[in-house]
Amino acid sequence: MRTQVGILGAGPAGLLLAHLLHRAGIDSVIIEAKSRPYIEGRIRAGLLEQGSVDTLTEAGLADRLHREGLAHDGMELRFNDASHRIDLHGLTGKRVTIYGQQEAVKDMVAARFATGRPLHFEVEDAALHDIATDQPRITFTLDGEMRELRCDVVAGCDGFHGISRAAMPPEVLRIYERVYPFAWLGILAEARPISHELIYARHADGFALATMRSNTVSRLYLQCAPDEDLSQWSDARIWEGLHQRLGGVNEGPIFQKGVTAMRSFVAEPMRHGRLFLAGDAAHIVPPTGAKGMNLAVADVRVLAQGLTAFYRGQGMGLLDRYSEICLKRIWKVQRFSWWMTAMLHKFSDNDPFEHRVQVAELDYLVNSEAARTGLAEQYVGLPYDV
Repeated sequence: MRTQVGILGAGPAGLLLAHLLHRAGIDSVIIEAKSRPYIEGRIRAGLLEQGSVDTLTEAGLADRLHREGLAHDGMELRFNDASHRIDLHGLTGKRVTIYGQQEAVKDMVAARFATGRPLHFEVEDAALHDIATDQPRITFTLDGEMRELRCDVVAGCDGFHGISRAAMPPEVLRIYERVYPFAWLGILAEARPISHELIYARHADGFALATMRSNTVSRLYLQCAPDEDLSQWSDARIWEGLHQRLGGVNEGPIFQKGVTAMRSFVAEPMRHGRLFLAGDAAHIVPPTGAKGMNLAVADVRVLAQGLTAFYRGQGMGLLDRYSEICLKRIWKVQRFSWWMTAMLHKFSDNDPFEHRVQVAELDYLVNSEAARTGLAEQYVGLPYDV
């Protein structure tokens, strides 16, 4: 097989990239290790920055998002038994939208199939070859048959555990990582959300977050140990913790629960030869700032523009700057996500100084318009560099 851009991974990054390339007249083939039901049912982030919504809208991928997404003009911080609203729209003129990542993936898979271009699920034994040349190859097994995909460029959009980053020579790759000493126990429940906007709560027992997937489904989180045993968390214990930390919630049947690890991770550079990393293959942020999918969208915007310029005969200039441009934004977002995480979570049972500093930080934040504006600008999404 021959294509212009070979794409590893059918998550938001790979699917969006393929769609943007198709609209620019650039051919691509997507290969994905998991099944279609798996990627369309995988519960992930659900908050989109204004820029992500605008990108999906411009790409013609947001019809259902605009019908079903929940636009939010603000968010709430709770600490010391008091609530404080941050007016995102009033401070920035922008808003965020709740729309499950799995729903965005469904929309993009449908759009891909509508183009008639290849999207192969359940591939096995994928491997990269000759990525330092101008003729990289991807080999893989599909339906029991070994295949080879020859291309001009490979986009590694296959996530943190994919093969793309591992294909880069160790001597050129720098890894920056922080693993946090806590995790999130998250649930989906058939329960009306307690607020039409997100609530971030700092409590003496630990962090909690109240968000939603719709007007009838709540998404709720509790800070827990990174090695938490879910079998020890009955529904009653979960609801008790949520009531205590959030000051009351609406209960309902819990139909999904899991533990989300907390990690900050960046791989530099995001390009080697004709291999370009995008999304979780290159970076992970703790979910406190709700930036995972939004960073993937930002990466793909730059990569799609660079590839479009390349195929229009404008050279490799933008592609050569891809890693530099993306990392500038990534580190700003990493800083924001780290700051939100540090301000709202309980790190130790034995450090009253830490507790008082966190409360002082929150008190300053909610009482300073300049500080609130700084939070709001980053929460709704930084401007794109390209």
